Amino acid sequence: MATDTLRHPSIEPAHPGEMLREIMIPATGKSKAEIARLPGISRQTLYDILNLKQPVTPAVAVRLGKLFGDGPGIWIRLQAAYDTWHAERDIDVSGIETLKVA
Repeated sequence: MATDTLRHPSIEPAHPGEMLREIMIPATGKSKAEIARLPGISRQTLYDILNLKQPVTPAVAVRLGKLFGDGPGIWIRLQAAYDTWHAERDIDVSGIETLKVA
């Protein structure tokens, strides 16, 4: 991902819920309930994403991508960057050998 080279590795990437909560939803002027209703997402699912309790799944990314006109890829990439950053810190791989592939 191109943005990985621009961000210092110690800085946690934003969860897609933060982008929705801080930028996207306020820019629409619509309520959170309406933002959930328009693409057919339950309010609870949206609130869980906004509160960083649930990831943006591919199914939700497709819906958000259509709703905001930016496609699902941005939502998937944001979630993948967030998840990968946390996994790299949570999983001990020191005992795994790195293979050389010919």
